[in-house]
Amino acid sequence: MHPHHPSRRELLQASLAALAAAGFATGRALAAPFAGMPMGIQSYTFRGFDVLKALDETQKLGLHYVEMFEAHFPSKSSPAEIDKMLAEARRRDIKIIGYGVNPFTKDHEKNRKMFEFAQRVGIRNLSADPTEDAFDSLDKLVEEFDIRIAIHNHGPGARYNKIADVLTAIEGHHPKIGACADLGHYIRSAEDPVRAIRLFKGRLYGVHLKDFAEQKANARGVILGEGHLDVKGVFQALREVEFPADGSLSLEYEEKEADPRDDVRQCFDVAAKAADALA
Repeated sequence: MHPHHPSRRELLQASLAALAAAGFATGRALAAPFAGMPMGIQSYTFRGFDVLKALDETQKLGLHYVEMFEAHFPSKSSPAEIDKMLAEARRRDIKIIGYGVNPFTKDHEKNRKMFEFAQRVGIRNLSADPTEDAFDSLDKLVEEFDIRIAIHNHGPGARYNKIADVLTAIEGHHPKIGACADLGHYIRSAEDPVRAIRLFKGRLYGVHLKDFAEQKANARGVILGEGHLDVKGVFQALREVEFPADGSLSLEYEEKEADPRDDVRQCFDVAAKAADALA
């Protein structure tokens, strides 16, 4: 019997398997399970925990990105407090890639303070709920700071409810003003989340990945794929629109505020399998 010499393909597969095993052994997921996309979490998911516990849980999930919200990381933090937060994130190999959801008005100086905070932290994407008279200010600030505004839809009754509301708002404005598509809220608004991703092509800077049981205002949040969200379709669409590598793609889970960890792990498992199916 002739000895078997592994092919290059077999060697590559063995190497990848070893790397994957090492990643899971250390509690670190590789980028591949999310089709190489910058998968992270909205820290609002862990609002029942203090910020350090939220970062610990993010690390345990094997994630390297987080979108912070105000209660976990106040925008009025001092330079010393900012440096301390950045050190805590770096220690866990986590990058703060987004922040929000932020209110903006025509008050240019107040808006500027938020951009100055984002610049100091190194945040690229600010999810936002701007008033109609805020856009002249935002056009200037996104150009000056090279920081994106991503308009967030917040479901029935909100200023930005439908896909068309966001498309109308950003039309004619700076290309760095785009969308943060909250897929769960689009379900509540009886909109197609996958269609939203495709319609925002070139201006999609944020995604809140979540699912709801029904297409109505008071719907209940559920594990990804158990409601109306086509999870595989979401990742396919994100690939098609070339979602930016420095965009803010965040799981956000609104149920079980006190301790959502088990449900969150299930959500990420579903997301990883859906993304992996595209490989």
